[in-house]
Amino acid sequence: MPIYEYICDDCNNQFELLVFGSDMPECPECKSGNIKKLMSACSFKSNSSNPGEAPKTSASSSACSGCSATSCASCSSG
Repeated sequence: MPIYEYICDDCNNQFELLVFGSDMPECPECKSGNIKKLMSACSFKSNSSNPGEAPKTSASSSACSGCSATSCASCSSG
């Protein structure tokens, strides 16, 4: 039961949904089925061999100033 990110082509609403099996998701704002699945940014923490060093995330070096993702629908990077 994964959570997917979507954007509605009719009202431009961006949202996440928990999808069960063969459910056909719809926009929670306008109830349209005219939606697209977005590519989610993957982020993980790596354990540093140096205990004093801060953990690094996979998106930190190329992130926009508004979030930690490397690209997203709300900014122009990516």
